Amino acid sequence: MLQILPILLEASLHATIWGGRRLEQASWKKLPAGNVAIGESWETEVSTIAQNGPYAGKTLGALVDEMGVALLGEQATAIFGQRFPLLAKFIDANARLSVQVHPDDHYAATYEHGKLGKTEFWYILDATPDASIVHGFRQSSTRAEVQSAIEQVQLEGLLHEEPVAAGDIVFVPAGTVHAIGGGVLLYELQEYSDVTYRMYDYGRLDAQGQPRALHIERSLDVSHYEPSSRIKAQPVTLVETEAYSERCLVACRYFVAREIVIQTQFVDETSGSCGILSALEGDLRVEYGANMAQSEKLERGQTMVLPAALGIYRLVGTGVVLSSYVPEPEDIVWQLWREQNS
Repeated sequence: MLQILPILLEASLHATIWGGRRLEQASWKKLPAGNVAIGESWETEVSTIAQNGPYAGKTLGALVDEMGVALLGEQATAIFGQRFPLLAKFIDANARLSVQVHPDDHYAATYEHGKLGKTEFWYILDATPDASIVHGFRQSSTRAEVQSAIEQVQLEGLLHEEPVAAGDIVFVPAGTVHAIGGGVLLYELQEYSDVTYRMYDYGRLDAQGQPRALHIERSLDVSHYEPSSRIKAQPVTLVETEAYSERCLVACRYFVAREIVIQTQFVDETSGSCGILSALEGDLRVEYGANMAQSEKLERGQTMVLPAALGIYRLVGTGVVLSSYVPEPEDIVWQLWREQNS
C-alpha cells in the first residue's frame, strides 16, 4: 500500500471548436503555444498524471486500482463502484455549445453498457454581459413537438435561455436539456461519465462542412419536457469565522460541493469519500499527517484529490477553494442545502 497523502494532478487540456484561450488569459492554466482553442481542462480525468511524492508519474486511474477503497472511500464505492466517482472541469465556452441532455444511471446502465448517467453542476466564474445558458424548456412541450423543432432547425423557439453572471450556481440533473452559451467560463463537477446525447446544434457545420452527429432518439428518450422548476441554486452559508467562511453551493446524492474562503486556516477531515480540492484564488498549503508536519502547495487553477483514508488535514494561507465529496445519506450539509433548494 502506498503512503496516504494528497494527490496533486496535472490537468488534461482538450481542444474544441467552441473553445478559446481565456483559461490562460485569466491565469488559470498554461495552454499550448499557438492559436489552439482549448475548451476544457479535465482536472480529475483518470488519465491525468500525479505530480507529487510516491504518486508522481502515475495516473489517477492507476492509483485507484492500486489503492482501492483507501483512495475512493466506502461511501463513494457504494454509489459508484470501484472507479473514480467525479469529474471536475474548467470550461471556456468562447462560442455556444450544442444543446445536450444526459441520461440517468438506470438508462445509461441499460442502454450504454453499464455506464453511469450524468448529473452535474456549474459554478460560473466569469461571463460576458450578454452571456446565457439553456436550461429546460420555456413551457411544457411534448416529444413530438421537440422532434419536429429539431428536424426544422427551430428548437431555439422552445428552449429557455437564462442570463448568467459570475457567482451563479446552476444545478443540471440528468434529463435536463441544457447548453452553455458563448462568453461563459465555468467550473463543472459531474458524475464521472462520458454519456452525452447531442440533441441539437443550431444547424452548424464542422470544419469539413458536415453537420455534427446528433443523438436524437436517445435524447428524446431521456429528456424532461417541463420547464425547469429551479435553475440557479441558492448557496447555504455553513460557517463564518475570522479564520474562514464556508458555504454549500450544491448537494445531491452524487456530490456535495462547498466553497471555502480562507483568511488564515481551515481544518477538515476525509472519511467515507475521497475529496476534490480545486483552488480558485490565492496561494495555499495543504497540511496533513502527524502534527500536520507534511504539506503540499495548492495554487490557483490547480486540483488535488484527497484520499478517503487521509483523515484530518488543514488548509493554510489565504485563498478560495472548491471542496467536493460523495455524501453519506445523512450528510447534514446535504440536508441543509435541500431545505433551501427543494
